[in-house]
Amino acid sequence: MTVVLDMSGVSKSYGDGAGTVLALDDADLTVRAGELVAIMGPSGSGKSTLLTIAGTLELATSGTVVVDGLDVSSMSSNDRARLRRRSVGYVFQDFNLLSGLTAAENVAMPLELDGLRTKPARAAAVRVLEDLGLADRADRFPDELSGGERQRVAIGRAVVGERRLLLADEPTGALDSVNGESVMRLVRSACKRGVAGVVVTHDAQLASWADRVVFLRDGRIVDQSLRAAGPESLLTGSIDR
Repeated sequence: MTVVLDMSGVSKSYGDGAGTVLALDDADLTVRAGELVAIMGPSGSGKSTLLTIAGTLELATSGTVVVDGLDVSSMSSNDRARLRRRSVGYVFQDFNLLSGLTAAENVAMPLELDGLRTKPARAAAVRVLEDLGLADRADRFPDELSGGERQRVAIGRAVVGERRLLLADEPTGALDSVNGESVMRLVRSACKRGVAGVVVTHDAQLASWADRVVFLRDGRIVDQSLRAAGPESLLTGSIDR
């Protein structure tokens, strides 16, 4: 299957001299179309840093990042912004919806920012909301929606259009277990349509929705497991040897 995200030898450091912090250390990660990868690890292990670099919000200090066939390091900031609008979708724990826009307007926003006229952008947004079971919430504002509904709107915004890569940072952290599993089901559904997905989570049960679980410690990828083995295999055994 087509490789959508290819990170090779990626490191990221912050600060200078004695105060330098190495947040990511020589990480390799490849994610293909239709694949869902879960990233696990303790707090401060580099999970969010890996995600922001994968999504071109930050540049790596060293190494190579290729998103949808494009080498990120060789692109201008404007080109990276265009890549994010067209190919990369984000889902955040705190939703990051604009309170002054309706659900449909929030979902349509990436398309409109990329130059699509308002009418077809809103029509595309409504179709996505229908797929998410939110057709009757299209004209509601975020503060009129439940937490689970707001997160589904955030997923709709992340997958609308021709997105190739879906990145989610603890997308279920603010939800109860029922809504959390519902969100993972939606992420999994997007991957079945050919989107490459990367989800950061601390919950082994939710990570079991992924095809592969990658474990980070101190900025390094220390182990990974196929879904058949279960995410619990990362919490005991090989990483401690």
